[in-house]
Amino acid sequence: MPTKTFTSGRIRKADYNTASRQLDLLWDNKTVLAYKHVPEEVYRRLCSAPNAAAYWEDRIAEEYPKGTPMTSSADADGAKKLNDLFGGGD
Repeated sequence: MPTKTFTSGRIRKADYNTASRQLDLLWDNKTVLAYKHVPEEVYRRLCSAPNAAAYWEDRIAEEYPKGTPMTSSADADGAKKLNDLFGGGD
């Protein structure tokens, strides 16, 4: 499963499952948004976009149906476990 880590911007990581064509996006606020039926070319363009969040807004957000995030998102699971342990920082 291809993964792209972003060092700047609101999107922190993109996981793409080539078999199911699902794209999971981990955001800087630790939320994960999942999209189904995303072509691999759209994933590649997201990864090479100068501003991934702007590309997501223009080409992905309203174009593809939302899905359930893949369970292999270790960053999101780790963040949830820390929030459960120490509280959500409210």
